[in-house]
Amino acid sequence: MAGEKILVVDDDPFIINLVVYNLEQEGYKVLQATNGLEALEKARREKPDLIVLDIMLPKMDGYKVSRILKFDKKYKGIPVLMLTAKAQEVDKETGMETGADIYMTKPFEPETLIKKVRDLLDRTKGEKK
Repeated sequence: MAGEKILVVDDDPFIINLVVYNLEQEGYKVLQATNGLEALEKARREKPDLIVLDIMLPKMDGYKVSRILKFDKKYKGIPVLMLTAKAQEVDKETGMETGADIYMTKPFEPETLIKKVRDLLDRTKGEKK
């Protein structure tokens, strides 16, 4: 079900525009951040239903943003989909250890991203019941 609030965090304007466009086409309300500190502040203030989070960000990397949110009882329930160019197995392991629910690498197909967002939101709703 669309209408959920999603925070998209990336420092690449092309990626932000691509992700935002595709999510908005599905009816999601989309917030944006271009660095880690802004992401953390918006996540705390807006409490999104899901975060699409890059790793390589200015001011604070995505691993740290995820870890801070996941270790705070107020925000630990927000699912995190890491979307990054870091494709090594060690990067994926670090992402999962720091709180990613799904780890996707760039380049990506927008349809695949939308499917994973939907699946993650559905799974999260199921856990809250």
